[in-house]
Amino acid sequence: MSALSGTFPAGGKRPLLGLAASEIAALLPSSPAYTARQIRAFCFAGKDIDGMTSLSKSLRAALNEEYVANPVSVMRVYPSRDGSKKYLFSLLDGNLIEGVFMPHDYGNTLCVSTQIGCRMHCAFCASGADGLVRDLHFSEILGQVVAVNAAEGGSVKERAVTNIVLMGSGEPLDNYDNVMRFLDEVSAKDGLAVSERNISLSTSGLADRMKRFADSGRKVTLSVSLHSPFDEERSKLMPVNRKYDIATIIDAAKYYFKRTGRRVIFEYTLIAGVNDTPACAEKLASLTRGFPSHVNLIRLNPTDASLRRPTEDAAKTFLTRLSALGVSATIRHSFGEDVEGACGQLRRRVIAESGKGGDGEGGGTHEERKRKGSKFTTA
Repeated sequence: MSALSGTFPAGGKRPLLGLAASEIAALLPSSPAYTARQIRAFCFAGKDIDGMTSLSKSLRAALNEEYVANPVSVMRVYPSRDGSKKYLFSLLDGNLIEGVFMPHDYGNTLCVSTQIGCRMHCAFCASGADGLVRDLHFSEILGQVVAVNAAEGGSVKERAVTNIVLMGSGEPLDNYDNVMRFLDEVSAKDGLAVSERNISLSTSGLADRMKRFADSGRKVTLSVSLHSPFDEERSKLMPVNRKYDIATIIDAAKYYFKRTGRRVIFEYTLIAGVNDTPACAEKLASLTRGFPSHVNLIRLNPTDASLRRPTEDAAKTFLTRLSALGVSATIRHSFGEDVEGACGQLRRRVIAESGKGGDGEGGGTHEERKRKGSKFTTA
């Protein structure tokens, strides 16, 4: 059996999930072509190699020596009182990532991570508090969707995950190539066939990548994390603003709409006494007025004691001001607040409790943890 081409961050076994049928066929030169198609379908259905029962036992044994179906394993599930669920995943190298499953009347949304940690260091976000550990391979981003779809009782034809937001840990456009391959695979007709129109990608404002993404011809909804309409304040909250200022970001957002016809969403986390003033509302309106966009207001989920969450009334007052100024805006409901729903919070706590750090922060691979009977088991 030939080695899998391409770079994967973990040593040892390689993932089959997300490989094209032709790539799988190249690993199995003595097998008929339909076998590769079967394996690809099994992977998207959430089956492990032993569960691919239409394959011969000898082939399954050979595959198990070198490969895994999905490089993402569900470790724990934390149900929230609001109906959402926080998923904690382990990866083949022992690292941890997380996602949030959010049920809606119009379908179920999964928030996925694109990196372990983040290099953006936004003041209000736990994901970047310890910096970037590494990028996620496209199969690890895809693996989150497949794992949750199966865990929630979905199949390839009747998906439990109908919408995807790339708003978990990490900056998606900082992991550009892996995210693009993920989009190819999750929307593939012989994969999960998730329409790109049902996918949103959030960026801190990497303007050059935003334009590159616009030129890719995709139909994904772009969400831009703005969080302040003033450069001086935004640079304090989001150091990336020192490279890409607000004017540059707004220009890139307009370019995205021009190229794709997709309305741009601006994410705006309200922080009491920082960016919820009348002056902020007026400036934000001037940036977005007359431009096909929408502002999502989010009350801060605190990760830093120095930043305070505004009251619900204060958030409604800010919304009223924006609406009066002609801005399309809503207050976004925050899911999973009682289960550390903010990006990176749960991962940091579990790592701290385990006393582990660095690569493999979960304390060994998920196979090793199962053998040792550690507390890192699926709940």
